[in-house]
Amino acid sequence: MKTFLKNFWGTILICILFAIIAGLWGWETDKKSGLIHMLWIFVILLILEISLSFDNAVVNASILKNWNAFWQTLFLTIGVLIAVFGMRLVFPLLVVSVTTEMTLIETWFVAINEPENYSNILLRHHGEISAFGGIFLLLIFLNYFFDSKKCIFWIPNLEKRFSKLGNIKGITIFLSLSILLFVAGNLPDEEKFKIVMFGLWGLIIYLGIDVLSQAITPNNSTEIEAIKRGSLGGFIYIEVLDASFSIDAVVGAFAITKDIIIIMLGLGAGAMAVRSITIYLIKQGTLNELIYLEHGAHYAIGALALIMITSVHFHVPEIITGTVGLLLVVASAIHSMKIRKNNVP
Repeated sequence: MKTFLKNFWGTILICILFAIIAGLWGWETDKKSGLIHMLWIFVILLILEISLSFDNAVVNASILKNWNAFWQTLFLTIGVLIAVFGMRLVFPLLVVSVTTEMTLIETWFVAINEPENYSNILLRHHGEISAFGGIFLLLIFLNYFFDSKKCIFWIPNLEKRFSKLGNIKGITIFLSLSILLFVAGNLPDEEKFKIVMFGLWGLIIYLGIDVLSQAITPNNSTEIEAIKRGSLGGFIYIEVLDASFSIDAVVGAFAITKDIIIIMLGLGAGAMAVRSITIYLIKQGTLNELIYLEHGAHYAIGALALIMITSVHFHVPEIITGTVGLLLVVASAIHSMKIRKNNVP
């Protein structure tokens, strides 16, 4: 219990603070019934964010475990502000602002005074947003498994074949672009252009982080090692990764409520919880003990990427997205525990 409180006291305080703000916001709209309603929505959004981003915590932990205190602190301070206010508040406002040619201030007033209209505008552009996040996450999945130097396999028959494909230069970009073009193939021309453009931006940002990492990497290291060691490239990488994971939760939240304030509070508290889980995994050495946990998290990333890309054509309920990812992570953890138990003398 002491260990739990030591690692999660900050998140607990933030959750209490955000819950109080949510309650006061509800009280202003409809007194007691508004307070109860907003608190209930807050809890639902908190659970939604944690369930959809738990695999994100595992991947973050695999990167952060080798970072020094400076970069870890930056992730827990500036990174949290970007996650809570940037992704959960500014990002949806920015999408609506760009697509409607309104200023951010005008968009804010629409979000507060015309939440239904604001939600409809955002949801109309779900396909483009999903194409961006889906391609970025797909590249993470492919580059993790298409690694010719990989020596630990959770599902050997499949992953050894993936590993061999890593010897083919450019295979991950080829597959990602092929999937993007295939999905956009039978869409109307105007919509097809938008989907392909947003998907390409996901690709460009992933490659841009790669280029930045290579530029600041010592000659005897790779860009992946630079990201995992802690660097500007690594920080940008992990923030974009978090944003890609959050897209589904942000868009899905509007199916629960149109109130942008409650969405930011509920998902923001969930983002804090995910970061605390990340640090807990690092301090407990969970990734070293559960050797397949990182594999399960990356399979969850691959599943989420494909779900996001296919959601260009039809909506996939958030409960399915969260459940698939959670099951993959749990399955890899259980298998890891069995392996560890069998190897104990």
